[in-house]
Amino acid sequence: MTEPNNQEQTSSKLWGGRFAEQTAASVEAFTESISYDWRLYRHDILGSKAHARMLAKQGLINDEERDAIIAGLSEIEQEIDEGAFEFRAELEDIHMNIEKALTDKIGAAGEKLHTARSRNDQIALDIRLYLRDEGEVLNHLLTEVQKGFTRLARTNLGAVMPGYTHLQRAQPVLLSHHLLAYMEMFGRDRERIADCMKRINIMPLGSAALAGTGLPIDRDFVAQELGFPAVTANSMDTTADRDFAMELLFCLTTIQLHLSRMAEEFVLWASKEFDFIRIGDKYCTGSSIMPQKKNPDIPELIRGKAGRVTGSLVSLLMTVKGLPLTYNRDLQEDKEPLFDALDTVKASLSITAELLVNSSFDTQKMQAATYGGFMTATDIADYLVKKNMPFRQAHGVVGRIVALCQERDIELIELNLNELQEFSDLIEEDIFDVLSVEGSVNSRVSIGGTSKLRVAEALERAEQQLGIV
Repeated sequence: MTEPNNQEQTSSKLWGGRFAEQTAASVEAFTESISYDWRLYRHDILGSKAHARMLAKQGLINDEERDAIIAGLSEIEQEIDEGAFEFRAELEDIHMNIEKALTDKIGAAGEKLHTARSRNDQIALDIRLYLRDEGEVLNHLLTEVQKGFTRLARTNLGAVMPGYTHLQRAQPVLLSHHLLAYMEMFGRDRERIADCMKRINIMPLGSAALAGTGLPIDRDFVAQELGFPAVTANSMDTTADRDFAMELLFCLTTIQLHLSRMAEEFVLWASKEFDFIRIGDKYCTGSSIMPQKKNPDIPELIRGKAGRVTGSLVSLLMTVKGLPLTYNRDLQEDKEPLFDALDTVKASLSITAELLVNSSFDTQKMQAATYGGFMTATDIADYLVKKNMPFRQAHGVVGRIVALCQERDIELIELNLNELQEFSDLIEEDIFDVLSVEGSVNSRVSIGGTSKLRVAEALERAEQQLGIV
């Protein structure tokens, strides 16, 4: 019969009971995550305190051990807050760094904290707690950006500009209508974040490594302590799940894409070719060689960071692709793209809110730009439709009118009544009411349209929603 191997443990790791060799330094360097997951310390400690209270409630530790654990964790949190805590790479991650420090402080009671949990469900808890807080920050920043657009819309109510399709002048619109379009975009972003939080705000602790635990824990108690409305339903899914992180990354990518579209317009509008916007000097830079330059670097960087955030989303999608259940170390790769995307989007939203406050529009230039490109052509077609001409016939009539204007190098408003009536005897003197830019804009009275009446209504609704007085 083979004798049992009583070789003394030589690994110093907290999990090293079955290992006879120390971990290679290269492996420690390659596998550590403390260099970035340290930022989860508040949430790791918060979750551990709730877990300790549950263990005491269930008789798995006594009250004195619970109190020692909670006091020790509070001391560690204060040390980290004050920059006095030494994070050690050989301890791998935020969980082991805190657990080792706790055990050093309070002794054997600290070794009981990990009862009935695994790092697999612990990290799932930490991330969910962290993202729950980040959701509130994102909502605040998105609201500030919405307020910026709404205030600009109020300031410029009545100003007219060209609306574009295919980056070609299409129809005249109110500048306020254009600005409120972004208010709507970022409103949808807030809705998406709020909806994503429903799936983030579910308590995973108690799933342990993958199969749950045979110890008499109370998951609902921990959920109540941490403010979760529900607990996860399947322990295997819980430890393998990063759907909530992928979903949030999608939301972050959409936010950054919206910011990027806005930034592209600001870059275009700041050029001499448009000359529509004036960005404050504090938010522009100059050229090292061309003294006349005033570059819109902030919008350009916001636009550029869209690729970075999109890359974070793709990174996590590819990490999760093909992973078998349940936890795999690949999932350690979730945090860097998630953290980076959050940092990037928050910084972009914050600087955008400042940018909006420090930008103004040359409304005279914008209005002047509406007097080219036959922008009221559709209004003539609508006019003929109201006279009972089928739209396709009206479209053809107006197309021929535009062709004449192009041939003569004039605008629609420069044609006289007799010239217009050569194309249709339905045209009368009142045609000139719709040929003007102002008439065109104010005719768009459909819900969501660009008439001053509808935009004023939309602006009032936005101000009420955002609490702007």
